[in-house]
Amino acid sequence: MFMQPGGKPEPGESALQTIIREIREELGLSFTADELRFDGEWIGPAANEEDTSIHASLYSAAFHGELAPLAELEELLWIDPQAALEREDIAPLLRDHVLPLAIERSKK
Repeated sequence: MFMQPGGKPEPGESALQTIIREIREELGLSFTADELRFDGEWIGPAANEEDTSIHASLYSAAFHGELAPLAELEELLWIDPQAALEREDIAPLLRDHVLPLAIERSKK
């Protein structure tokens, strides 16, 4: 399943600290807290773990440059949000929350 970068917090780590670390580890991008926009929280089914829910704190940021999959990522998918909704390999959090948010923002 394709899903947005992220992961579980280390002991004592805030959600904001977690996403800054995870983005650096998974995509090689460095952000400060001021560059990130809090987009809310989401609770729903995990993509690859049956009968498991996740509680996600969501952030977004603008970036420029090239991306490469690092750490445990196998590949990246850069696709129009509306087209992504037509795919069956999109994780629930991405499909149900992140992509609709991206589509809504693109209309502004």
